[in-house]
Amino acid sequence: MRNLTLRILLLWLCICSAYYSYATHVRAGEITASRISDRDLTYRLTLTTYHDEIGGRMASEGQNDVTFCIRPFNGGAGTTLLVERTGRAPINVATTINTFSKPFTFSSPGVYVISVGIENRNDGVVNMSNSVNTPFYVETVLVINASLGLNRTPVMLNPPLDSARTGQKFCHNPAAFDADGDSLSYRLSIPKQGTPGTCINRNVNGYRDPALGVDPDAKNELQNAPATFTIDPITGDLCWDAPARTGIYNVAFIIEEWRDGVKIGEVVRDMQIVVADGPNRRPLLDPIANVCVEAGQIASQTARATDPDNNRLIFSAYGGVFNLDPQGKPISPPLIATDYATFTPSVSQSQASPAVGTFRWLTNCNHVREAPYDVVIKVEDLPGRNQIQLASLESFSIRVVAPKPSGLTATPSTGTAAGFTLTWTSYRCQLPGAQMIIYRKEGCSGGTFSGCTNPGDPLALGYTEVGRVPVNATTFTDDNNGLGLRRGGVQYSYRIRVAYALPQGGFSPLSDETCLDLPAQTPVLTNVTVDTTSTNRGVITVKWTRPPFKASDVPGPYQYRLSRATGLNGTDFTLIATINTNLDATVDTIYVDRNLNTVQNGYRYRLEFFHTLNGTLTSLGVTEAASSVRLSVSPANQGLRLNWQAVVPWRNENQRHRVYREVRNRPGTFNLIAEVSVQSASTFTYIDDGTDRFTADGTHTIKLSTDSTYCYRVETVGTYDSPRIRVGQLYNFSQIVCAAPADSTKPCPPVLTIDALNCDNPTGLECASSVVNNTLNWTYPVRGTNNQECAAAVSYNVYFTRYPEDPFTKVGQTTAPTTTFRHTGLDSYAGCYYVTAVSRFGTESAKSNTVCNDNCTSLKLPNVFTPNGDGKNDLFTPLSCTAFIETITFVVYNRWGTKVFESNNPTINWDGKTSDGQDLPSGTYYYQVTVTFKTLQKTSEPLTLKGWIQLIK
Repeated sequence: MRNLTLRILLLWLCICSAYYSYATHVRAGEITASRISDRDLTYRLTLTTYHDEIGGRMASEGQNDVTFCIRPFNGGAGTTLLVERTGRAPINVATTINTFSKPFTFSSPGVYVISVGIENRNDGVVNMSNSVNTPFYVETVLVINASLGLNRTPVMLNPPLDSARTGQKFCHNPAAFDADGDSLSYRLSIPKQGTPGTCINRNVNGYRDPALGVDPDAKNELQNAPATFTIDPITGDLCWDAPARTGIYNVAFIIEEWRDGVKIGEVVRDMQIVVADGPNRRPLLDPIANVCVEAGQIASQTARATDPDNNRLIFSAYGGVFNLDPQGKPISPPLIATDYATFTPSVSQSQASPAVGTFRWLTNCNHVREAPYDVVIKVEDLPGRNQIQLASLESFSIRVVAPKPSGLTATPSTGTAAGFTLTWTSYRCQLPGAQMIIYRKEGCSGGTFSGCTNPGDPLALGYTEVGRVPVNATTFTDDNNGLGLRRGGVQYSYRIRVAYALPQGGFSPLSDETCLDLPAQTPVLTNVTVDTTSTNRGVITVKWTRPPFKASDVPGPYQYRLSRATGLNGTDFTLIATINTNLDATVDTIYVDRNLNTVQNGYRYRLEFFHTLNGTLTSLGVTEAASSVRLSVSPANQGLRLNWQAVVPWRNENQRHRVYREVRNRPGTFNLIAEVSVQSASTFTYIDDGTDRFTADGTHTIKLSTDSTYCYRVETVGTYDSPRIRVGQLYNFSQIVCAAPADSTKPCPPVLTIDALNCDNPTGLECASSVVNNTLNWTYPVRGTNNQECAAAVSYNVYFTRYPEDPFTKVGQTTAPTTTFRHTGLDSYAGCYYVTAVSRFGTESAKSNTVCNDNCTSLKLPNVFTPNGDGKNDLFTPLSCTAFIETITFVVYNRWGTKVFESNNPTINWDGKTSDGQDLPSGTYYYQVTVTFKTLQKTSEPLTLKGWIQLIK
């Protein structure tokens, strides 16, 4: 798309000559693939390269063919394919774009690596070793799967030609586009080198990150942080902020292709960045906002650029929506359906700063897809002679969304099963493979949706999918798969939306709602209210409406049959009442159910209505079942929490339910203390802190006490959605429940101490392991560390571990006010403890501080003993406690260094004889002892002592 003026071409020639006079020819490239047959696995493989025409023209001209290598991704022998050059054209005076393209038929589905290696790279690349002898290499990973259809890899529409200047931020965007609408992501890679004509490749030698690998002290453009080299994983903006050293740099990045969350391929672009120095400053391009339009609308956006040096500016635009290749030529087959986008002024027009360009695209239904269309806008300056030309870019995306279906209506169907027939206006964007999805839910909610703002999530709105039809259909009948929908009292909401087949994918917005109910044929239940709470004399009153027709319309006589099941969702219905009626004014739509256990059980009721057909009572239908209201009360942080539920055919949601509390000192009298605004059933809850929030019937605010019990009942308020059921609001009481609040004040952690050993003065130290014990003492605070009140402690738990790194176990408990504990039965003093406090409600505090005790680890030995059999000082034994010795080796030597005695007994007990029982003469002997002690450490360091002994007989 770019046509530079002669002056700019000469400038480029001058700059590039300085850097490429000793270069070869390949500057950048990538491999793409496109399936061209729906009968076999034939793809067109294309290598696009950018060749240096200044220092490597002869090499460039001689590059008439390349060898592709096609090999399985998971290893195995590869296939080579010689491909001749199919195109060569100057893209500017210093660079040509070259294409090498040829069809190739794969033998079977699979994952393949397609690669090309070319001799050689340019000389003098700063961030790799010996670049002139390093072959150029790129590869593409292609997933071949029959379910992908005519899949194409993404193509890169922005040529990698822009130069960078030291100290200024540089960005490049490949303007990658996937014609199939697959999602793209980006990540950096390391350039590779390959052996031409083979499948062998590896990372180039000595590769260094451009930002800091060459100059560790490099700074960004603002000089306030280290330089960075990154790629945006979503937009593909490759940015170097900022180059510090002039020269040629090679970099590589990977574009990953995703479909329906599955990676289906990747393409590598290997490219050069030429960094020069000079006074010119890059132009500035204002950020461009993303755009969203409904198919058929015009997507437009304005780009505005300024140049700090007041140089003239040229705009360029890249993206699949233009259907132009890097040379500005139309692409065939096209990347998108017509119409194509335009950007004015054209790239041949230069403008004074500030410069303005206008993007415009008239969209249509063929442009609808889930993935957005990305557009890259680039602005280049026209500096003075011998100055490097610089560019800046901004990318933005365009979402083309489908229109929402319209004209949705529903009428009761005429089939044997109760249901609705839905119709709608013929859909405008009928793309191949698309389907219309029908959703249903109970209850109407309203609301409209738009593809650009909120397309609507049917699952989040409570809808269930009930069917799909081709996108060109305009009708659907829903009878719940032949089971029929409920009649009377239930309003059904329907919406539809379009699901597009891959590769477009995605959905249209939800349609507007249509909402209606089915006419009732039977009475409906209106009340199931608990009148009396008792374990065996409970009472529930059940009410219902008369059938929705006149007695003259359906032959009588008639009969109601009421059944009951235990539990809110019970299904074991038992007939409890048969009521004959002539549908006159007699009160026959109420039944009082007695002798129930309403303390422990909720109950569920349903009514069946009979008319007379040919002299026989015949069922006309059964009502939806309705349960009693079930209340539960439990202690809460600030009082008592009430939760209630009821499974009923009417709607108790979005109402104000009523909470009653028994008046103190007036048993059986309940006062309304709150009206609770509820939405869904999960909000049927209330915390009573003693406050009476309904004062119209008198104020009965109290202070809840943990020593008292309080009783409650709840009254739900509900109504039927259907305008055909005109019963007004429905009031139903729960059973009575009583509970006591819990003390929410938590106990505080005690402050613990231990009677530690004084190894410097071991008076009172028990040396017999059978009598070892540790004594703990603690205090209990009145207030916690944050000045919070501490609950009274009724007991304390004591926890112990032999080694600090092991888990603690409970070893004892004391009853308050005792704050001391003696841990007995130990084999040593070593171990750690913590204590917790327990309130009267069983709440345990956090841990106290941890305290540890350890054994004394010193060994004192005498230097004289008299083994003469007089019963005094006959044995050589330690002067200090030996109960906590883990291991010991005691060795005695005579004055000539000969070992005469050895013992592993912690008490040693040397009797002045050799190890084999021979008496030793009086004299001076020498010893060495190596000992380890039982300590807090699982593995303690051994202690080695040396000394002398005077043996006297």
